[in-house]
Amino acid sequence: MTMAGAEKGLVCRGSSSLPVSVSGGVVAIGNFDGVHRGHLAVVSTALDLARPDSRPTIALTFEPHPRTFFRPDHPVFRLTPESQKTALLIESGFDAVVIEAFDADFAAVTAEEFVHRILRQHLRASHVVAGHDFHFGKGRAGTPQFLQQEAAHAGIGVTLVEPHRDEDGEIISSSRIRRCLGDGDIARANALLGRHWSVSGTVIHGKKLGRTLGYPTANLLLPAENHLAHGIYAVQLRRADGSLHDGVASYGRRPTFDNGEALLETFVFDFADDLYGEEISVIFHGFLRGEEKFDSVEALVEQMDRDSANARSVLSKSISGFIR
Repeated sequence: MTMAGAEKGLVCRGSSSLPVSVSGGVVAIGNFDGVHRGHLAVVSTALDLARPDSRPTIALTFEPHPRTFFRPDHPVFRLTPESQKTALLIESGFDAVVIEAFDADFAAVTAEEFVHRILRQHLRASHVVAGHDFHFGKGRAGTPQFLQQEAAHAGIGVTLVEPHRDEDGEIISSSRIRRCLGDGDIARANALLGRHWSVSGTVIHGKKLGRTLGYPTANLLLPAENHLAHGIYAVQLRRADGSLHDGVASYGRRPTFDNGEALLETFVFDFADDLYGEEISVIFHGFLRGEEKFDSVEALVEQMDRDSANARSVLSKSISGFIR
């Protein structure tokens, strides 16, 4: 097990690697995929509980997502990869993030072991915070009520947080945000996240069709489990040096040409640098239209011109938020 430094805290691989110096802390538990506004209810509760006594704060999370471990043929559409999730948790104010490997050994840990070995012995928790429906341990035998009872025997306090709701009274959840992205509802997904959704990856070579049309693109191959709606988006591209560049992106199979493997193809406005092999992030600000098949290349280019103008308009009006 290893431990690495982070800008504002520690990132520990495995609960047993948490330093003894981070003892008596308040531990927030969750998958935290997306670190969205619903998760921030758990996060803020943990930080508030720790603040009066200046106790350390620890986020305990799991990789891979448990649903992906149990159903590897149907992996979860991740809102945030591990590195981004960790960075967001540290940015939220935690002193440490503990990433527990969710493998066969961990899946066999009983609910009693989870409380006494992981929470008490390894994390030395004084208090834990979790969602109201948190289940844990082998066979999900650990219920919220069991957590309260068993933690009390271990001298650990427990706070269970009710689900956070949006302005319409609907529960904010990762699955709901995934549905929004699958429907192309970027505005709602961003509102539920509390920031702009983004994807990251290494720019790959494509067939360079965009270059022949006057629209050279930076191409990313998204994970197979991604369910983002095919279509055209107003985006920003963040380079490895942190610079942001406005653009328009197409996600889909290029039905006018080859109807091939789905790619995210981003055209960056007023830009001429070579991005091949570079790690980039694409930040989504708005959905413009669905993917279409055009009768001619000329008709496609005319639409691309309109898409670029529309993307510029959306980006000029987009409210700046926290984006990573």
